[in-house]
Amino acid sequence: MTGKIIGLDIGKKRIGIAMSDIMCMIAHPVETISREPEKSSVDKITKLAEENNVKVIVAGLPKNMNGTIGPQAQDCIDFANNFKDKYEVVFEDERLTSRQAEIILAQTGRKYTKNKQLVDLKSACIILQQYLDRKRE
Repeated sequence: MTGKIIGLDIGKKRIGIAMSDIMCMIAHPVETISREPEKSSVDKITKLAEENNVKVIVAGLPKNMNGTIGPQAQDCIDFANNFKDKYEVVFEDERLTSRQAEIILAQTGRKYTKNKQLVDLKSACIILQQYLDRKRE
């Protein structure tokens, strides 16, 4: 695989962005951006992808606990579809990643309760790392 991989935690207000290393083994946090206006967020992600020779975008898919696609998951699909003409778009089940991110941040002493951007960023890393780990298996 050539190029890096981007991971996205797509929320209603913000999008957490993570990127793999060149070997596609480790996810690193990049930034959290505002989702609105949507064209601006799509442009920022596209520019980042172009600058880093990205071929794959992994979007978190917040399925319901029973595995079905609800309104929030459909919103993520709709947003990620903005990239399908230029990149391979893969959806990664992200159930409970925000809670997982909160636990990790709390364990490292990071104050996330007043800074939800930290949770979004860590969630993007978890989503991407899950994908990278599964691809290596």
